[in-house]
Amino acid sequence: MPKITGNSLDEHRELIRQSVFEALTALLEEKSFDAITMAQLAAKAGMGRTAIYHHFPDKEAVVVAFASHETDQYLDRLREVLATSDSPIDRLRIYVDYHLVAGEQFHMGLGMQFYGMLSEDSRMAIREHVLDVERVLRELLEAGMQSGDFVVDDLSATMSLIHACLSPRHLDPKVIEAFVLRALGVR
Repeated sequence: MPKITGNSLDEHRELIRQSVFEALTALLEEKSFDAITMAQLAAKAGMGRTAIYHHFPDKEAVVVAFASHETDQYLDRLREVLATSDSPIDRLRIYVDYHLVAGEQFHMGLGMQFYGMLSEDSRMAIREHVLDVERVLRELLEAGMQSGDFVVDDLSATMSLIHACLSPRHLDPKVIEAFVLRALGVR
């Protein structure tokens, strides 16, 4: 019988998932997704070659679970920091700053090339979590529009443009923040 780590079965499962996620991250630094096998993931996670299948049916399931886990952590922390202000302008500043800083800490940017290797079902599962992040921005913008702080003609286009502005990692976050706020009519 396999040894249970942690104080409960749930804690054991979470520890296994975390070690598989860490193994995936490490292996992706070494090789492409299509070159990674479940056996390599298991070995890197310190578990038996067949044991990994008790937790994940295949490597796509690992990626979907990993992306979901990362997004959930990202959103929990984002909501925490957004709760520190009621001002739509301050909340958008927090959103922009948090996204730029957290983007360095979380592995959510799996990349279009990688994303394209996944099945339609896996892409849709990951997309659901992206929509959760987009909902936060939509709520921020709608609150700013309602208060008169933001001028937004096309909400969907504005959201896409804001997220596009959050991609360049080589720019000073304050420059990006100022640009986004000016684009929304904030002086």
